[in-house]
Amino acid sequence: MQPSNFLPQLLRTVGAWAVALLLFFPLGWLFLTAFKTELQAIHVPPLFIFEPTLGNFSEVQRRSDYLLYARNSLVTSLGSTIIGLLIAAPAAYSMAFFRTKKTRDILMWMLSTKMMPAVGALVPIYVLAQTAGLLDSLTALTVVFTLSNLPIMVWMLYSAYKDIPNEILEAARMDGASLWTEFRHVVLPLSVGGLASTGLLCLVLSWNEAFWALNLSSAKAGTLATLIASYSSPEGLFWAKLSAASLMAIAPIVVFGWFSQKQLVQGLTFGAVK
Repeated sequence: MQPSNFLPQLLRTVGAWAVALLLFFPLGWLFLTAFKTELQAIHVPPLFIFEPTLGNFSEVQRRSDYLLYARNSLVTSLGSTIIGLLIAAPAAYSMAFFRTKKTRDILMWMLSTKMMPAVGALVPIYVLAQTAGLLDSLTALTVVFTLSNLPIMVWMLYSAYKDIPNEILEAARMDGASLWTEFRHVVLPLSVGGLASTGLLCLVLSWNEAFWALNLSSAKAGTLATLIASYSSPEGLFWAKLSAASLMAIAPIVVFGWFSQKQLVQGLTFGAVK
C-alpha cells in the first residue's frame, strides 16, 4: 500500500469499527443484562464481570408464557406475508406489464400512505375491529399487518418484474400462452429472487411491528411486542427481566435475518441504479 493511501484507509477502517461498535453496543449490553440479577442490572458502576444466571428466562416463561406470544408473532408474521404476496404479486404484475398513464400515480399514492403516522388511522381501525368483534384476535393483527406492508410489497415486486425482458413475455404470448400461464410459468420462475426478498423483508417488518400489536391486542392475541411492554409497571422497570424478554423476542428474527441477509439486502436495493 502506498504511503499516500495509508492514512485514508486507516481512517475508513477506524470509522467503520466505530460505527459497528456503536450499533452493536445496545444489543451487547442487552445480552449482558439478561444474565444479571435485578440488583446487578442497576449496580453503579455497571458490572462487566459477574456470575451469570438463567433465572430471568425461566421467570419470563413462568410469568408471561413466552411460547404463546412467540406463536402469535409467528402466525401473524407468516400469515400477513403470505396474504400480502398473494395480493401484491398480481397487482405488481399488472402495473409492470400493462402500464397506463395512471400507473405511476397509483404507485406513488400507495407509497405515500406509508408516510402517514399510524396513530392517524388508529381510531377508525380500532372501531372497525371492535364492531367486527376482532379486538385481541390474530385475524385483526394479520389483516392490519398485511395492509401496512402491502405498499412496500407492491413496489418491490414492481421493481423486480421490470427487470424481466419483455421479449420473453412476447415469445410466450406468440406460443399461445394465456395470461395465467404466462404469469405462472414465465414471470414467477424469473422473479423467485424478488418474491423471496420481498417476503423476507415483510416478515421482519411484521415481526417487529409494535404499535398495532399494543393497541389491538392484549393477553390472548398479543405478540412479543406486547410481552416486552408488559414489563413496564408503576413500580418501575425490571431491567434484568425486561432484557431477558427482549432477548427472547429478538433472537429468532436476528438469527433468521443473519442467514437471509443477502436476500434482505437485495430486496432493499431493488430499483437502484445498476
